[in-house]
Amino acid sequence: MDFAEVPCKTEEERFRRLMKEHGTALLRLCAMYLKDISLAEDAVSETFLKAYKARDSFREESSEKTWLTSIAVNTCKDYLRTAWFRRIDRRITPDDLKEPTAEARFPDDTVTRQILALPKKHREVILLRFYQEMDIRDIALLLKIPEGTVKSRLSRAKEKLCKTLERWYFDEE
Repeated sequence: MDFAEVPCKTEEERFRRLMKEHGTALLRLCAMYLKDISLAEDAVSETFLKAYKARDSFREESSEKTWLTSIAVNTCKDYLRTAWFRRIDRRITPDDLKEPTAEARFPDDTVTRQILALPKKHREVILLRFYQEMDIRDIALLLKIPEGTVKSRLSRAKEKLCKTLERWYFDEE
């Protein structure tokens, strides 16, 4: 359901719905992007503030999820560019992330740690594709890169993850 089609009476109700529907996913994305849960919370708040201020410019060329994810990724990139952020070694452990639902929970944090260890350009396409469930076209638009580049980054990221996780799942003999 798109922003303009939502049967809400006020802008406040619309944004409450957006925060309820997308807040947790954006927080997980920002936490993995920034590797800091506190900064991620700030980034999500700032994302919704920017979205509220830009609500009239939402042209429905993409879904609300893609629009909010784009704002969140750009907010995270802004945080990473600051001189303060570059001087501080800020890391989170997977234990600091919000707990996933019971059926999505892994027996350990190995996968998350390996995703966080990927180079930024590979980590961001993995997060957008598999955590935000965005398609190749939307990722390319969001990152302003060709679809072929997205595909090759995904392929390389998966190769790296396969190598590092090769025996992780089946080593319980």
